[in-house]
Amino acid sequence: MSKHKIAIQGVPGSFHHQVALRTFGEDIEILDFTTFEPVARSVANGEADYAVMAIENSIAGAILPNYDLIDRYGLSIRDEYYLPIGHQLMALPGQTIDDIKEVRSHPMALLQCKAFFGLHPHIQLKEDTDTASVARDIADGNWKGVAAIASSIAADIYGMEIIAPDIQTVKSNFTRFIILQKEVVKPANPANKASIKVTIQNQKGGLAKLLTLISENGIDLSKIQSIPVMEKPWEYAFFIDLVFEDHDIFSQTIEEIRTSFGEVKIFGEYISRK
Repeated sequence: MSKHKIAIQGVPGSFHHQVALRTFGEDIEILDFTTFEPVARSVANGEADYAVMAIENSIAGAILPNYDLIDRYGLSIRDEYYLPIGHQLMALPGQTIDDIKEVRSHPMALLQCKAFFGLHPHIQLKEDTDTASVARDIADGNWKGVAAIASSIAADIYGMEIIAPDIQTVKSNFTRFIILQKEVVKPANPANKASIKVTIQNQKGGLAKLLTLISENGIDLSKIQSIPVMEKPWEYAFFIDLVFEDHDIFSQTIEEIRTSFGEVKIFGEYISRK
C-alpha cells in the first residue's frame, strides 16, 4: 500500500509537519513547499492526497489569503486540528542569548514573541519564510550569532540548542489548521461543524439579516471573515464556520440562506475539534 502524500508549507520540523504527523501518523510522504499556493495546487492537481494548512491563530487572527486558496482551487475541508504553539529560541550549540545578534523566523512567530525581544534590544529581527527552515539553514551554514524561532522538534532534527524556551508572549497560543482534500467526502461520524462561503447580494442590512437567520435556527457562528468580490463592486463574500447539533436543521438553514441571500458554497462538513 502506497503512503499518503501530504502537502505542507514549510520543512520537516515545522508546525505544519507536526500536524501532518499527528493527523496521519509517521508512515507518510511529506511534500514541502515554501508558500501556501503550491500546497493548494498540489492537492487540486492530484500530486498530493491531502494538505495541512494553517487558517488562523489565537493571537494573530485569520490568514485571509488561505481562505481564497481553498475557494479558488475548489478544495474540501476534511478535518481541523488545534495545535498549541510553543516558540523556542535556538542556535548552534554552545551559545548564549548574549552571543546572538540576529534572529530570523516567520513574521507571525516574530510577532508572537515581540515582548521577549523588547528585553533584548541588541538583537536584530529578520523575517523569513518559515520557522524550521531557518533552523535548518543555520545548521547547514554553521552560522554563529544567528538564532531561529522554531519548535522543539526542529531543534532535534537540525541539532540546534534551545537557549530560551517558550518565548511567546501569550503562553496559551493555538493555531487552527485545516486538513484539505480534493473530493468532498462525508465524515465517518456525524458532522457538527461546517465551513461555508456566502456571497450576499447588495442589499441594505443583508449581513444582519443573515446572522439573525443563523441564530434563530439555533446554529452557532464560530467564525466569520469578509472578502470583497473583486468582479462585483460593493458585494462581499463571507467565509463562515457554523457549529450545530442537528444536521437536518443545518441543511435547512443552508437552503434558507440560498433562497434569501444568494450563493452558498460548502467547503466541508466535519467534526469540531475545539
